[in-house]
Amino acid sequence: MVGLKPSEVPPTTAVKFLGAGTAACFADLLTFPLDTAKVRLQIQGENQAAQAAQSMQYRGVLGTLLIMVRTEGPRSPYNGLVAGLQRQMGFASIRIGLYDSVKQFYTPKGSDHSSVTTRILAGCTTGAMAVTCAQPTDVVKVRFQASVHLGPRSDRKYSGTMDAYRTIAKEEGVRGLWKGTLPNITRNAIVNCAEMVTYDIIKEKLLDYHLLTDNFPCHFMSAFGAGFCATVVASPVDVVKTRYMNSPPGWYRNPLHCMLKMVTQEGPTAFYKGFTPSFLRLGSWNVIMFVTYEQLKRALMKVQMLRESPF
Repeated sequence: MVGLKPSEVPPTTAVKFLGAGTAACFADLLTFPLDTAKVRLQIQGENQAAQAAQSMQYRGVLGTLLIMVRTEGPRSPYNGLVAGLQRQMGFASIRIGLYDSVKQFYTPKGSDHSSVTTRILAGCTTGAMAVTCAQPTDVVKVRFQASVHLGPRSDRKYSGTMDAYRTIAKEEGVRGLWKGTLPNITRNAIVNCAEMVTYDIIKEKLLDYHLLTDNFPCHFMSAFGAGFCATVVASPVDVVKTRYMNSPPGWYRNPLHCMLKMVTQEGPTAFYKGFTPSFLRLGSWNVIMFVTYEQLKRALMKVQMLRESPF
């Protein structure tokens, strides 16, 4: 057995909620530069991509990160990290931590297993709930990641994360903090279904057919498959979401206008801009998150059982 042994008592909803948020933050700390590279590649070509960056052409994940470090400093790949961690604590806790509970809610009484339709419905539900609650943190994260800082600190639009929330609310209204909610709900409903349902099914089959036991190799294989599936199906919506949330007021009338403008000006391949960093990000993020999440659930349940034990 690799890692902690499964608890004899199923993990509680509170344990799953806390474990998911903590595991997601840990995964974000390790993979955030890949997400920043993905955002830069996704917005490249948009209005010739920011006046300050017209002379720069991002090529590939490593090339993008090297250009950022060379021109903006070594901390630039972590622009927006604070908002990213805030996002994960609210976002992942809901969409991942509540998935099993919502799945059980949708499962008919007396059923031993949840159907694929039930799992998809649970994934859509928790994904939409998470976006509705955490959208402002996502908007601020994308703004920081997309902004090119070539000048001194005084040239920056936002002095910090909290200032970004205040500035966006002041200049664009409170609705500005929920900009792009619809494409983000669409994107994360798809991602959540692809991640959670794929992970759930792969893990279940590996265990049912006794190919692997409930330990690290099983969690790794399931998470890797979930990351690849999520990237393939969610990349087009993710690009539209990033473009729309990062756009100045009035540049796009709505997400549909953003999508049509991308197709007419850049062609359908624009929907898969940043695919490689997206996969590297989602693949590695899923592996780190799910492996950590499984171990955290077991560790937290062990602590809880020790606290409740009379001896």
